Amino acid sequence: GHYISVDTSYEGEKAVLSSPELYSEEWSCIRLIYQIATTSENSPDPTRLNLYLRQEGESFDRLLWSAKEPSDSWLIASLDLMNSTKKYKIVLEGKMGQDKSASIAVFEIKITPGYCIECDFEENHLCGFVNRWNPNVNWFVGGGNIRNSQSVLPKDHTLNSELGHYMYVDSVYVKHFQEVAQLISPKTTAPMSGCLSFYYQLKQESSIVFTVYLRDTSGFYEEIWKTDSAQSADWALAEVDFNAPYPMEVIFEVAFNSAKGGYVALDDISFSPVYCSNQTGTPFNPAEAGCNFEEDLCNFYQDHKDGPGWSRVKVKRNVYRAGDHTTGFGYYLLANTKFTSQPGYIGRLYGPTLPGNLQFCLRFYYALYGFFKMSGTLAVYIFEENHVVQEKIWSVLDSPKGVWTQAEISFKKPMPCKVVFVSWCKSFWDCGLVALDDVSLSLGSCQAADLSLPNPGECTFEKDECVFTQKKRGRGSWHRRRGPTPTSYTGPKGDHTTGVGYYMYIEASDMVYGQRAYLVSRSLSGTSGKQCLTFFYHMYGAGTGLLSVYLKKEGDDEEIPLWRRTGEQSISWLRGLIEYESDRNYQIIFEAIRGVSIRSDTAIDDILFQAGPCLEVEEIQFSSGYPDSLNEIEY
Repeated sequence: GHYISVDTSYEGEKAVLSSPELYSEEWSCIRLIYQIATTSENSPDPTRLNLYLRQEGESFDRLLWSAKEPSDSWLIASLDLMNSTKKYKIVLEGKMGQDKSASIAVFEIKITPGYCIECDFEENHLCGFVNRWNPNVNWFVGGGNIRNSQSVLPKDHTLNSELGHYMYVDSVYVKHFQEVAQLISPKTTAPMSGCLSFYYQLKQESSIVFTVYLRDTSGFYEEIWKTDSAQSADWALAEVDFNAPYPMEVIFEVAFNSAKGGYVALDDISFSPVYCSNQTGTPFNPAEAGCNFEEDLCNFYQDHKDGPGWSRVKVKRNVYRAGDHTTGFGYYLLANTKFTSQPGYIGRLYGPTLPGNLQFCLRFYYALYGFFKMSGTLAVYIFEENHVVQEKIWSVLDSPKGVWTQAEISFKKPMPCKVVFVSWCKSFWDCGLVALDDVSLSLGSCQAADLSLPNPGECTFEKDECVFTQKKRGRGSWHRRRGPTPTSYTGPKGDHTTGVGYYMYIEASDMVYGQRAYLVSRSLSGTSGKQCLTFFYHMYGAGTGLLSVYLKKEGDDEEIPLWRRTGEQSISWLRGLIEYESDRNYQIIFEAIRGVSIRSDTAIDDILFQAGPCLEVEEIQFSSGYPDSLNEIEY
């Protein structure tokens, strides 16, 4: 047969293959059979095969899957595509690295309706299911009217004929007590929950244990089904509720105790998004367990026995005291304020009840203000529902003062539980101020989230400059930096993403008054309809100049001004929002102009492009200076 390939005669280039326009209102599964061949072991810039989803109305392609591991045989990748009302294209990109001997080949790409964990075992790729090899017992393909096959059944379930195929495992070769055969499904790539069903036959002379497990990316097994009947001479249907909010594999495991055990056969694995039992439980929505405190406390609450522990406050823009993390001029929570700084005081903030047996990742931002050691002034506990067990899962160490710092904690509890933020003031000298903002909860461990594919159209500058490039690099251009800028009384103390990460800034000491630095995006695809650009900017310093954002459409010479700020704005990171439209391909340009003195370090961070209009509106697009307000906290 034929395959398509790309090799390194195009070193450092990309080969792109795009599908016709596709449309599918139901879930579908993309199967890709591919191979990456190379002779060198690990090169710093490996050859990669990427698969993107290009949706109608989006300026960015979403990376669905990426591979760089070389192999000497064909491999199969299975990717779930969620149902959508938008037309889309699948784009394959072969990226040739520095490796001279590498090549990428694609043998087959197939999009089938249904879910990737479904299989009737009629095709030779077995839908990406794999047997975990064991010297003695393994899952084999049975059926297909092969005379010499070990086929133990007269007919399969799918076609109900001897020509059909199924999977089976037989005890003939069992050498030891407790031999185990495992058949492993492809990993789910999109959140799904519902009913998993399959047909099986089981014939046993001594005990066989047939079990179905879920395994998450950290290798944790959870049993979801086990045979109860001793025999089933004909195909029996098994149904089990299945919930995979994050990537999981389904494992069909058969354990034998002796060579006279018997056999198990399996066929027609299918999935339906409706639970098998009549359970009408609404799936848990992690967004309900987060809060940015802009409107109220969301689903958080305080115990009034504790007194007024946490207060919702906001700070007007000023150059002494930082505002909140969400926008720079919104609300956040403050504990140990002037009303409550008595020794021995404790303030508890309770989150909503979370279901048990799910892996969670909790993220939040905190900032400390005080002159002394502040370690231990903020801690996070998990209360199990009975309120008897309290486990401390995090507490603050001394951190830089007045910088919003991100904390992330993974946890999983067997019982329903609550997250509780506790601020503790041990003695008068320890009572600094503790601030809390932007609490969010997601399913899956934090490590898995960090490894997951980047959000298209988002740039945090943590790894690189993403879609942005400089017109010319030099001392007077944008620099990527972490920590405070070298000049005092100007520039941020830390980045906006985590407090300890990277941002882009201009170093005023290396520039002259009026000098410009440009950060230009690559060409982005035009779309019909509005787009929303969000970013954070930092303009602190008495000599601060201008920061402007422009839109440049392909084929036009002129740049359309979208947004501008002049002069010192705040000591906080402030959020900028811009709504714009462009039906042609376009570029976004950030331009910073150095002001009158070296106290003119302007910075930007956390740029996000989103399709659709902005959900909130920024009052002023073009402004100068900041209002005369003092360092007051509004309660």
